Amino acid sequence: MSAEPLLRMVLSEDHDVFVLRQRGREVAAALGMEYQDQVRVATALSEIGRLVPGAVVTFSAAVEPRPHLAIVVSSTRLGMEIADGVAAAARLMDEVRVDDERIVLTRRLAGRADAERLDRVRDELAASVPTTALDELSVQNRQLVAALEQVQAHRDELLQLNAELEETNKGVMALYTQLSEELEQTNQGVVALYAELDERSAQLREANEAKSRFLANVSHELRAPVTAIIGLTRLLLDPRSEPLSGEQTHQLELVQGSAADLLARVNDLLDLAKAESGRIEPAWGPVDLAAVFGQLRGTLRPLARPDVQLEVSEPPVADLVSDEMLLTQILRNLLTNALKFTDAGSVGMSGWVDGERLRIAVADTGIGIPYAEQARVFEEFHQVRGARQAGGTGLGLPYARRLAALLGGALSLVSEPGEGSTFTLELPLRPPRPEGAAEPAGPLPHVERALIVDDDPAARQLMRRLLAGIADEVSEAADVRSGLAIAARQRPAVIFLDLRMPGGDGTQLLAGLAADRALDGVVVFVVTGADVSQLRPQELARARAVVGKEGLTRQAVVDLVAGLAR
Repeated sequence: MSAEPLLRMVLSEDHDVFVLRQRGREVAAALGMEYQDQVRVATALSEIGRLVPGAVVTFSAAVEPRPHLAIVVSSTRLGMEIADGVAAAARLMDEVRVDDERIVLTRRLAGRADAERLDRVRDELAASVPTTALDELSVQNRQLVAALEQVQAHRDELLQLNAELEETNKGVMALYTQLSEELEQTNQGVVALYAELDERSAQLREANEAKSRFLANVSHELRAPVTAIIGLTRLLLDPRSEPLSGEQTHQLELVQGSAADLLARVNDLLDLAKAESGRIEPAWGPVDLAAVFGQLRGTLRPLARPDVQLEVSEPPVADLVSDEMLLTQILRNLLTNALKFTDAGSVGMSGWVDGERLRIAVADTGIGIPYAEQARVFEEFHQVRGARQAGGTGLGLPYARRLAALLGGALSLVSEPGEGSTFTLELPLRPPRPEGAAEPAGPLPHVERALIVDDDPAARQLMRRLLAGIADEVSEAADVRSGLAIAARQRPAVIFLDLRMPGGDGTQLLAGLAADRALDGVVVFVVTGADVSQLRPQELARARAVVGKEGLTRQAVVDLVAGLAR
C-alpha cells in the first residue's frame, strides 16, 4: 500500500454518491484502467455508497503482491442492509470483503504503480473539481447509451454469425452423410480384413507351436547320441584306458570338442523351445545378489582373453525377489557374449536400484554392433554380420530376452560400432502380479522369517513362491529333525508344516515346539493333504490353523499371515 492515499472523501449528503461514482471513475482512469474497468469501479462504488451515508472513502494504490487499486469504505454504521450492495460490487471487482467497520474493494492494475506516477495521480485528483449530480447523471446516460449500442452491435453480429453457421451446418451435414456412407463401406472391408488376420494369426500360432515341438523333440533326440559320444570319448581319453598314439589322442580331443559344441547348440535349442512353449515356471524367492555376482566373476574370468579385464562391481543392496537361477542364466549369457566379442579392453557388470526396479548393465569395449543390425540381434537364429564370426546359433540373446520377460523385466541394448555395447537388464524388485489376478485390497502382510517343513521339493517351491513379497527370508527343511534345528536356530515368525513325512510325523515337530519355551512365539500353520480327522485334537493344539494343500492359494497365505497381527 502506498504511504499516502490518492484521494479521500466523505459521503455527507445524498448527492455525494454521484460524486463518489465520478471520483471512482477518475481514479481508475488516472491509474491506466481501460474504460470498461473504469465503469465497473464507478458502479461498484455507487452500489456501496448509497447504503452507507456518512462513510469515509479512501482510494489507495498498492504494488505488492501485484499492482492493484484498493478502496476502503469506513463507517461505524455497517449493518445487514449492505449485503445486497456488497454482493453487487463483488461481481464487478476482483475482491470485496467486509472487515469490522470497513468495506475493502480491490481491482488489479495493468501497469506498475511506481511512486512518481502515484504522486502525479495524487496531484491530478487534488486539482480536479467534482461535477454536479446532473452532470454525473448525464455521463451515466451516455455510458448507458454506449453500452446499449455495443449490445445492439453484438446482437447484429451474432445474428449474422448464426446465419453463416446455419449455412455451414448444411454443408457439414451433407459432408457427414457422404463420409458416413464411405465409412460404412470401409468398415465392411476392415471387418473382412480382421477376419482374415484372425485366421492368419491362428495359422501362425499353430506353426509356432509346431516349430517349438519340433525343436524340443529334435533336441531331446540329439542329446542322447551326443552325450554318448562325449562319454565314449572321455573313456577313450582316460589315462586308465589302453594307450593311444599322439595322433589318435589329438583326433579324439577334436571329436570331444566338436561334440561338446554340438551339445551346447542342442541345449540352446531345447532352452528356447521351453521358453516359447511356456514350460519354464519361475521359482520365486529372495535372491542373494552378492552370491550371483561372485559366482559369475569366478566362473567367467578364465574366458577373458589376455588383453581383456573382467570387472564385476559390488552388487547393489536390494531386497530382490526373483528366480535366482534364471537371473544367473541371463547374466552369464550377456557376459559370455561380451567376452566373446571383445579382443582388448574391458567387460564390466554393475547394478543399481531405481525406485522399485533393479537395473544391471553389462558393458564391453568390443567390436560393437552395426546400427543396421541392432534391431535384429534379439531375433532367433540371427547372427550379426561383422568383421569376424564367433560361432554360435544366434539363440543366446533371444533366450535371455524371453527369460527377462518371464521375470517381469526387459532387456535393452545400446551399441556404438567399433567402441562397444551395453546390455541393460531391468527387473522388478518383487514378482509381477499374475495376469487376471485381482489387485490386493491393501499392503501385503510382512514377516521377517518363515520356515517351510515338507519332504516334497515341489511343494516347498510352491510355498516359497506363495510367500514372495511377504517373508524377507524363507528357509526349507525336508524332515522334522532339520525343521526343529532350523526353528531353534533362526526362530522364524511362522512355520508352514506338512504332516506326513518320512523319518518323523509333523505332529512330532509340533510337540517339540511346545516343549521349548523359547519357541512359544513361533506360529505354525499345518499344510497337509492328509485326513486330520483321525488325529487327536491335542496333537494339533500347537497349530494356529490347518489348511488343505488342494486349497492353498496366494490369497490364503496372505490371509493366514495377516492374521498374525490380530
